[in-house]
Amino acid sequence: MEPMALPGGAGSPACGGPPAGAPGCCEERLACLGPGGAAAAGRHGAFLEGEHGEHQAALTEDDIYCRCLSKTLCHTATPVTVGFYAPCGHRLYSLLDKVTGFMREEMAQREAAERRRSRQKPRSPEGWGRLLLLWYLAFYKPVITESHLRRKNMEVIFIRFSAWQYAGCDKLWAGLVTTLCDHIRHHFGALPLSVYHVMGTRPRFASGFSQKEWVLKRGACLKLWGLLSVLAAGLTILLVALLVPGIKDHHALKVVGSAVTSLSGSSLVLGAFSVLKNLLVSEKQKIERLTNSERFANQLGFMSKVRREVEVLVDFLAFMEIFERRRLRVVLEITSLDICYPEKVAGVLNAMNTLLSEANTPFIFILAVDPSVIVPCLEQTSCMKGLADNGYLYLNRTVTLPFSIPEMGARSRLQCLEAAVQTREDLMYRIITGNVERRRAKCQAGPAPPSRQQADAEAVRCIHEAFRCLHDGADPLARYLPTNGAHLRRIVNTIPITLRLLLHRAAAPGNPSPRAAAAWVVLADQWPCRLSWALQCLEDAWQNQPAPDFGARSLWSIFQENVGELSALRQPLHNVLGLDGDAELFQTFLACDFPFTARDAHAFLGVTVNLDHSIRHKMGLLRGLHRLQKAAGAAPVSRSVQCPHPE
Repeated sequence: MEPMALPGGAGSPACGGPPAGAPGCCEERLACLGPGGAAAAGRHGAFLEGEHGEHQAALTEDDIYCRCLSKTLCHTATPVTVGFYAPCGHRLYSLLDKVTGFMREEMAQREAAERRRSRQKPRSPEGWGRLLLLWYLAFYKPVITESHLRRKNMEVIFIRFSAWQYAGCDKLWAGLVTTLCDHIRHHFGALPLSVYHVMGTRPRFASGFSQKEWVLKRGACLKLWGLLSVLAAGLTILLVALLVPGIKDHHALKVVGSAVTSLSGSSLVLGAFSVLKNLLVSEKQKIERLTNSERFANQLGFMSKVRREVEVLVDFLAFMEIFERRRLRVVLEITSLDICYPEKVAGVLNAMNTLLSEANTPFIFILAVDPSVIVPCLEQTSCMKGLADNGYLYLNRTVTLPFSIPEMGARSRLQCLEAAVQTREDLMYRIITGNVERRRAKCQAGPAPPSRQQADAEAVRCIHEAFRCLHDGADPLARYLPTNGAHLRRIVNTIPITLRLLLHRAAAPGNPSPRAAAAWVVLADQWPCRLSWALQCLEDAWQNQPAPDFGARSLWSIFQENVGELSALRQPLHNVLGLDGDAELFQTFLACDFPFTARDAHAFLGVTVNLDHSIRHKMGLLRGLHRLQKAAGAAPVSRSVQCPHPE
């Protein structure tokens, strides 16, 4: 990817057509409407299928988006909450399955690379490994060493939580916590977790440069040997008092032997009983018992008891990381939340924010929702107090990695069509199969795309270059970075995804530079309402077939031209406008420091994952209604207008 200079110093995101037949060329280059460019087929960022891009048809647009997200999740620090914004329910589950599959693929690659690097095989808690795990749980303390922190291999535990299944219970958030506890218990087994409850030790960091990952529990060993010695002495005294002639008549020896044996034996039995109790009563049952008890629900210590159960699970996962010689991540996919009652939706988000988001927890939450449904739900609950009844603000405080899925692209639609055709025996299957075979043959005849290793290396280079721009105090981009830590983390998490998506589109001259991509991510994060309005006006202008030089117009001039209409709609868009930062900085950003053009915005639109597309859809509906009412001389648009996503 070769950067170009924008006027004012920004790297130009403008798209240009690559030479015919050049390796890595693809149809997105033809979708940009610059002077002399081809007409755009398809809407806002859909990856359009063309003759020059046939060799990349092995991956659909949805595959590319989900692969870039999974790649980023494997590198992102936890805990992280992904706002997986997609409107269509059926497609939502398909996308989640793709993310799961690509993360498993990344796991396998990392495992192979780690074996080559360290020559150490990871341990498994199955079979003989179960006995070894119990031995370490009883007699050793884990230590987090430098070599452990350098490990890149990981195991991901996928948990799908359907909120609809728990919609009938009073405390939906308790269903989330119990589902998490139950899956971890089944994954590792009930016995190791029960032993950890009684004898396990939380990992500690190594002192100095020691590479010793296990330290003997001297105190536990001394106590155990002491109890066994006392038990053996008591049994010896008791046997002597019962069996040796001449001593059998001494009642005192029998009493002493019995007392010593009973005391030492009862300590061992008590420990075994504790393990057995945790084996029979799971964490899920404990939490359900707490939630069903009014005596606990009305006490201040109720939530602390639930939190304590979660903390034990987190410590157990840290223990298992060192035992298995790999990093552990728990991916919790939360679905069907947008069909639950508003108060229960807020309860689940509160549980994510309080119970499950402590520092260093290995949780990755994928909140698969439709924002146009969730935001009105949140605004009906009492949790909005102090946030000016703005559901968007509340959602932004919860989500640390927004990921908006655009409309289905051409190749994804074709794949869905092929899947549907295969279920119908009455259609002309042979003709369609012949078309598919011809396309595949054309795909094989095209130039080979770059290897995955080359693409990953280029992506890492671009990501490092973008982060260097953020750290450069002399760069104008630095002055636009937010002071809020949550927003900074959203920007840092989004830039790698954006750059990977850009690299999947084409690696040709004129492709956006890493600096320009970073600036666009900051723009979408700091001014989502104003940028959405500019993009909606831009989309409407493209549909009206503007002049050939329209692509060279600046995005700021387009916004200025339509800002009066935005002002007329400020009442129904009041909550969305509350998301934006300083208006004067927005003008300076687009008019001076980063003068993106209409062509640049069109090139970026398909990879803008940190911008809620439901905002733009609502703006499109409000704009159409406003123009109709203006033409008819009707009353202003109501604030309660909601816009459904297009299917």
